[in-house]
Amino acid sequence: QVRLVESGGGSVQSGGSLRLSCAASGDTDSSTCMGWFRQAPGKEREGVAIIYIADSRAYYAYEDSVKGRSTISRDIAKNTLYLQMNSLKPEDTAMYYCAADAPACVLRGNFRFWGQGTQVTVSS
Repeated sequence: QVRLVESGGGSVQSGGSLRLSCAASGDTDSSTCMGWFRQAPGKEREGVAIIYIADSRAYYAYEDSVKGRSTISRDIAKNTLYLQMNSLKPEDTAMYYCAADAPACVLRGNFRFWGQGTQVTVSS
C-alpha cells in the first residue's frame, strides 16, 4: 500500500511559478514509477509528467504543453516527488494529483495509487 499527500498548490498570476510536492509513504522504492496528473473542470484527467529511476538514471516524460516549463524530480531519501512549474498559464489551472506504481511508466499508465490532489489556479 502507498499513501500520497500533495502540497504546494495555490493561486498565482500568469507567468508565475509553483512547486508541488508529494510525500509518499509505504511500499515505494527508487524504481517505482511516479507521476503528476491534472484535471480541469469539465475535462478528462491528463498526465503531466512521469519519472522512474533505474540503474541510477532517471527517465522522464512530459506532456507537450508543459515541456520546457516544468520539471519533475524525486528525492529518494525524503521519498518525495516534486513538480516545478514555471511560466504558468491560465490553461494550467487544474487539480493536480500525484500517482505511484504503474505497470508501464507512461503518461497514460494505469497507476495504482493516487493522492487527494492540490489545486493550482493561474489568473491572467
